[in-house]
Amino acid sequence: MTRPRVAVFRPDDGRIDDAASLLESVGASPVPDPMLTIEPTGELPPAADFVVLTSATGVDVLAEAGWDPGVATLCCIGQSTADAAEAAGWTVDRTPEQYDSEGMVEELGSDVSGKSVALARSDRASQTMPAGLRAAGADVSETTLYRLRRPDDAGESAELAAAGDLDGAAFTSSSTVEGFLDAADERGIRLEAVAGLEDAVVGAIAESPAETAREAGISVDVVPDETDFEVLARAVVERSAQRDE
Repeated sequence: MTRPRVAVFRPDDGRIDDAASLLESVGASPVPDPMLTIEPTGELPPAADFVVLTSATGVDVLAEAGWDPGVATLCCIGQSTADAAEAAGWTVDRTPEQYDSEGMVEELGSDVSGKSVALARSDRASQTMPAGLRAAGADVSETTLYRLRRPDDAGESAELAAAGDLDGAAFTSSSTVEGFLDAADERGIRLEAVAGLEDAVVGAIAESPAETAREAGISVDVVPDETDFEVLARAVVERSAQRDE
């Protein structure tokens, strides 16, 4: 049986290599196409009653800088973020059931009135969480831990999709969806790339990137119940293999 060709878009650090190895181990022919490069800003969150981290990348940046949450209530969006924080030696106090900004607002909304909340995120973070927490009475500060940019050579996946040579795609954030579309735009093949994904199995790790994809006209076939890359990868590969049978 031919291995399905599946594109993966993790940042161009060790995660893209790990993701490609995982895809290969579950029966895919991986197409590693990193859409993100991480550029730390050197900024650190101020002391606060609550500190909110939204990604394992943010945890890594802070840990490398020697930051520690101290007595703050540490809040993490997503199990991977919480796992990274615990691996750094920190105690995670709050993790919302819904792994997104709305989920964190719901988790903390009744507890933050009159309290300080430090959000430590990327430069592409939305205003949903700060707006929601301020509406709940919190004094919110925002720290940009790192900037995200797309590598100049990204876009192999868009070319393969446009040519009808991609069997699957595993999007792990809205930024990776946007990076895929931007790379296709630069090559003048956006319509073809989006059309090509109709014949592929498109997976998104959570509802946020799934919605970004849908808004761009990309049909999403897989959104796992668990926000975990391995779960996403296995689901995309299994669905891709079934299409080839």
